[in-house]
Amino acid sequence: MIKIANSCLTLHLSQQRHKQILQLSYQTKKMKNVLIIGSTGQIGSELTMKLRSIYGSNNVIAGYIPGAEPKGELAESGPAEIVDITNAQQIADAVEKYKIDTIYNLAALLSAVAESKPLLAWKIGIGGLMNVLEVAREKHCAVFTPSSIGSFGPNAPKDGTPQDTIQQPKTMYGVTKVTGELLSNYYFTKFGVDTRSVRFPGLISYVTPPGGGTTDYAVDIYYAAVQGKPFSCPVKEGTFMDMMYMPDALRAAIEIMEANPDRLIHRNSFNIASMSFDPVIIYNKIKEYVPDFVMNYELDPLRQAIADSWPNSLDDTCARLEWDWKPEYDLDAMTRDMLEKLRIKFGIK
Repeated sequence: MIKIANSCLTLHLSQQRHKQILQLSYQTKKMKNVLIIGSTGQIGSELTMKLRSIYGSNNVIAGYIPGAEPKGELAESGPAEIVDITNAQQIADAVEKYKIDTIYNLAALLSAVAESKPLLAWKIGIGGLMNVLEVAREKHCAVFTPSSIGSFGPNAPKDGTPQDTIQQPKTMYGVTKVTGELLSNYYFTKFGVDTRSVRFPGLISYVTPPGGGTTDYAVDIYYAAVQGKPFSCPVKEGTFMDMMYMPDALRAAIEIMEANPDRLIHRNSFNIASMSFDPVIIYNKIKEYVPDFVMNYELDPLRQAIADSWPNSLDDTCARLEWDWKPEYDLDAMTRDMLEKLRIKFGIK
C-alpha cells in the first residue's frame, strides 16, 4: 500500500509563484450571474434553487437538454435555457446572453450508468468539460466541476484517504473524474481560468429520486422505510462508503466558489467528508425511528465491485484548512430529517 502524507501539512508553494497564479484568476469576487449545466439532475435541481434563494431568481440560469426540461418550481422560479454540454456554441451563447461569470458544470452519467455506457460517459464528462473550459477561458468565467470518491480506485489508502494520493480508478466514471481534475488544474495554471471543485461522497436527498449511482442504496433505504416496505440492499454488509446529506453538499459547492482565492493551495479537487457507514449501520439507525423496518440483501455484482474499489472514508483536512469546510449533518441528524421530509412528501403521518 502506498501512503502519501497529507499535502495540506507538507505542500508549500513559492509565494511569488502563488501570487502570479492568483493574478490570472478571474473569480475573486462573489458570483453575480450563474449558469447551471445539468440543472434538472440529482444535484442540479436542488443547487439551482439554493443559488436562486441566495443570488436572486433571475441571476441563476437553469441549463437543460431537450427531454429533461425543468418542471414545477424549478421552471417557474427563474430563467432556463437549452444548454447541451456537448454543444460548445450553446454554452457560449448562454454565457453571452446572460453575462455569466460562474458556470456550475453538473452534466455527467452516474457511476453504474457510466459503466454500461463508457463512450457516452467520456463524451459528456470530458468532451463536455473541454467545451465548458474553453468557453470559460474566452469569456472569463469561473467553473465548478464536481469530482467524486470514485476518482481514487483500489490502490489508494482505504481509510482516511488523503487529499493527494494515488488515483488509479478502475471504472469509466472514475477515469472521467480524474481526467476532469487534471484538465481543470491545467486550465487554471495555463490560462488562469478559476476552476474549483470538491470530491463528492455519496449524496442522500429526499427531493430528487436516485439516478443510477453506486451509493443510491442509501437513498432508497429511506424511501422503503417510510413507505413500510422491506428493503433489498444491493451491497453487502461491511461495505463502507463516505456519504453526505444534500444540504451539506450544496453548501460545499457554493462555499468553495466563494472562498478567498488567496487561501487556496488546492483547487481541483477537495476531499469533503461528513459520515461513513455500511448497510448495517444505516439500517440500525433507521430502526431506531422505524422499529418494524426490515432489510435483506440482493447483491448487485456491478455496484458491489464499484463500491469495493472506492475509499471507506476521506480525510478532508485540506478543505477545512483552506476554506473552513465543516459538515452540519451526521447520520442521526440526517436520518431524522430524511424520515420527516419523506413522510411529508408521501403524505404519511
